[in-house]
Order: sequence, then C-alpha cells, then structure tokens
Amino acid sequence: MSHATLSTTLLVGGASLAACALILFVLLKSGIAWSLAMDVPNDRSLHARPTPRVGGWGIVPVVVVAILSVAPALWLVAGGACFLAAISQLDDRRGLPARVRFAAHLAAVVALVWLHPVPAPVWLLVCVSFLLLWLVNLYNFMDGADGLAGGMAMFGFAGYAVAASISVHASRELVLASAAVAGAAAGFLIFNFHPAKVFMGDAGSIPLGFLAGALGYWGWSGQVWPIWFPALVFSPFIGDASVTLLRRLFRGANIWQAHREHYYQRMVQYGLGHAKTAKLWYLVMALGIMLALVALGWSPAGQWCSVGAWVIVLVLIGIGIDSRWRRFNLAHCERPEV
Repeated sequence: MSHATLSTTLLVGGASLAACALILFVLLKSGIAWSLAMDVPNDRSLHARPTPRVGGWGIVPVVVVAILSVAPALWLVAGGACFLAAISQLDDRRGLPARVRFAAHLAAVVALVWLHPVPAPVWLLVCVSFLLLWLVNLYNFMDGADGLAGGMAMFGFAGYAVAASISVHASRELVLASAAVAGAAAGFLIFNFHPAKVFMGDAGSIPLGFLAGALGYWGWSGQVWPIWFPALVFSPFIGDASVTLLRRLFRGANIWQAHREHYYQRMVQYGLGHAKTAKLWYLVMALGIMLALVALGWSPAGQWCSVGAWVIVLVLIGIGIDSRWRRFNLAHCERPEV
C-alpha cells in the first residue's frame, strides 16, 4: 500500500468513526432515538432495560455516503445496503412478515450477482448466492450481546481492508470501502460496548451482513482474494449461527423465533458476562483473520489446509462451551436435600 493510499484509508476510517459516533450521540442526547425503535426486554433477552435500536441510523448512512464518495464503482453494494436498511427499519418499527423480509434479502443478493457476474459455473454462483443470503441474516442472529456484532464488524472489515491492500490484485476502492465500514462499526461500538446505550437493530445488522457478503463477493470476483477468505474472516459468526440454526431445525423449533441458544448467549448466561464474552470473541476473530491474511501467501493446498485446521479449532471451542454449559445447567438443577 502506498503512503497516499494508507493516509486516505486512515482518513476514511477515522471520518466514518467520527461521523457515526456523532450521529448516535445526537440521536441519544436529543431523545429522538427512543422514538425510532426500542428493544424491550423479554424472557429471551440478555438485557434488562429498554434500549434504542438505532445503530443502523449511524452506520448505514455513513457507509453509503463513504462508498459513493471514495469507491463509486461499488455503488451496487451501497445501493443494496441502503435498500435493506430501509426495509429493516420498517421491520424494526412495525414488524414485517418473514416472507417480505426474505424477498427483500433475496432481491438484494440476486441484483448483486446478476449485475456483477463472475465467470464461474452456474452451480457455483447458486451456492455463493445462498451463502450471501445466509450472511445477510447472520448479523441479525448474532446481534444479541453488548459489543459483539459491532466489534466483529470492526475486526472483520478491517481484515478485508488489509487483505485488499496486500493482494497481488490490490483494490484501492475495496480497501476504502472496507475501511469505511470498519470505522463506522467502531463509532457504533463506542455506544454499544457493555453496558450498551444503543443496539444495532435490524436496520444495522441486516445491511452489515449484506456488506460482509457483498464485499467478500466483490473481492473474489476481482481476484483480490480466494473464495474461502471471506468465510474464514467471519468464521466465528458463521459457525455459531449455523450450528445453532441446525440444532433448532433438527429439534423442529422455529428458527425465526427469538431464543438464547447461541454459543455467545450461553457464555453470557453461564457467568462470563457481556464484556468478557465480547473480548474472547474478538480474540478468536483476530486470530482467524491473521491466519487468513498469512494464508493468502500460501499455495492453494496450504490455504485449504489452513481453513480445515481453523474449522477444527472452532469445533473444539464449541465443544468446550457446550461442556461448560452442561455443567452450568447441572449445577443449577441440583436441589439441596431436605
């Protein structure tokens, strides 16, 4: 990365951080935040008091303006994020049927793949489209603990920016777009780290999921990184959400119903709390990103071996969390003898 590009990247990231933080500060201080969308605690929540769900109001406008300003070639990505933010805000305020939400998510993904095609077999594009659709919803599923989704976005998109700058097919626009998202996520995190003053809400989590998939797809289409790279960067999120979903499907549970069965939710419940849980996930995310960045310089066989090795690490982490969760439940089910 040239000195000029580095300076511009830091400027874009810093400006996005400041702009997002300022928007959220004004929304909170003016009281407007409480009239836009509220998250009222219920028996499946991990928080105890009503909290505004306005994170998307700070993140999305900043990211869209930044992309259109410094990375105009990515207008399709910015447009998709803006469209999903609008639909999701309606869902935050009034609640939309699942079929309407799904149709909007599908439309954004199809538009991206159709208008920015990759010379690849149809079956591969169908599989990639399905994964993109899953990523759109992934952040929504994982936005349930203070500081978690915002921090993971900050780390993940920063990883994108670094990779796009060191790649053989480096992309300045992808670097700047990723830096903008990472900076906006950091600005949101100022108000979202425990104890959270604001939550991301669907208007923030759905567009962020789309951006994770869309920028990953864009980098793959431009040969900036291999197809495995975005999946490895966001693998902790993907792994937790996917395993939890499959478990609920096998039990016949409603996958769209709110619950507290994610690994991160169990970590909070069995005593780690929000802050420690977020920090541990940051560590796992950072290690995965560093492995992904190093593996970019390896042979294809070495790259896929690194992916396999990291999957094993995540599986072992999951087994450890499950084991502690069982011990926690057993301890709380015990009754003193009378």
